[in-house]
Order: sequence, then C-alpha cells, then structure tokens
Amino acid sequence: MAASNTVTANYVLKPPPYSLDALEPHMSRQTLEFHWGKHHRAYVDNLKKQVLGTELEGKPLDHIILKTYNNGDLLPAFNNAAQAWNHEFFWESMKPGGGGKPSGELLALLERDFTSYEKFYDEFNAAAATQFGAGWAWLAYANDKLKVVKTPNAVNPLVLDSFPLLTIDVWEHAYYLDFQNRRPDYIKTFMNNLVSWEAVSSRLEAAKAASASSA
Repeated sequence: MAASNTVTANYVLKPPPYSLDALEPHMSRQTLEFHWGKHHRAYVDNLKKQVLGTELEGKPLDHIILKTYNNGDLLPAFNNAAQAWNHEFFWESMKPGGGGKPSGELLALLERDFTSYEKFYDEFNAAAATQFGAGWAWLAYANDKLKVVKTPNAVNPLVLDSFPLLTIDVWEHAYYLDFQNRRPDYIKTFMNNLVSWEAVSSRLEAAKAASASSA
C-alpha cells in the first residue's frame, strides 16, 4: 500500500518544522533536545548502519517499513526505520498554538465516524492512555472511514493497510521530562494545545487521493 505521507529523506535527521522552543510551555525545549536530538537521531544513525550495503540502502523509509515488517515477523531494520518515520510524522503533527477543534471536511468526517468530535477526542485519549508500555496512538483512514488505532513499540498504520493522519508518541521519553508519570495530562495537552489540524487535513486529502487511485 502506498503511504499517504511518504517520508523519503535519505536517512537524515530532519528538524521539526518549528524551533525547539516553539512549543513551550506545552512541550519544553529540553524535551525536544532529548527526544528529537538524541532519540530520533539514534534511530536515523542506526538505520544507516543497518541498511548499508544491502538491497534496502537508499530506499524510502515507508518501503523499508513495509518490506521489513514481514507479516509481523520483524526483520532487523524495521524498528529503526519505523521509529525514524514515526518521529518525523509526530513532529509534523504539531504546531505552536495548535490544538482545539478542527473544522471543515475533517470535522465533518470525525462527526460522521465517531458521532461527535468529543467522542473522537475521548476515544483517541483513551487509546493513548491505555497503550501498555511503549507505543503510539493514531488517527488513521481506511476504506473511506476514520478510525483510532494504538500500536506497540514502532508499529504504525502503514503495516495495517491504513493511512496515518495523526499520531501521539506515548513512549515515556516523549513526556517524562515535562509530565513525569502523568501520561493522561500529556495527552490532553497534546490534543488541546499542540495538534496541527492543518497537517491532519492535508494528510486526509492525500489519503483520499491515494485510496481513490488504487481502487
């Protein structure tokens, strides 16, 4: 399945689309310095080493993810490729002054598929809060419907035959410096103050176009 938001960077650590202190006070510069500057960097650096001299070298991240997921029997490069992709997608899911309620077609589809934005909000928050251990919660698009998905470790909707639209990282390193063990507070802050609904809407349009072209 083609990704709706393909990340084709040649394994470089792409910076977030804002300065490292732009999300304060909701997400601190220190968190970005560690999370993006160290964790995300390690995934990219480790992937470079893993694929060097293999048939995967130079392939887009989404290609590597789909190739190495291997029906759930993960091949060595999967975790680093998926985490590099997931993190770039996560940074681009946020913006300064974000959050709140979306509008337009995105809001209409959320109300159609979840009965209300508030029901979606509660379902997304619950998925993120109840993902046991490390992982992610996602808003995804498949079969002309929006759905909430939670995934463990590095797994993402690309391997679940779905188009990812929004994600929140619920690995502890994503929030511990700012929120300690208060994951629910981090999730609410993300939804209320950080989500870029413009990015989500753009991804939805790309997902619909890709889905229609493959029908």
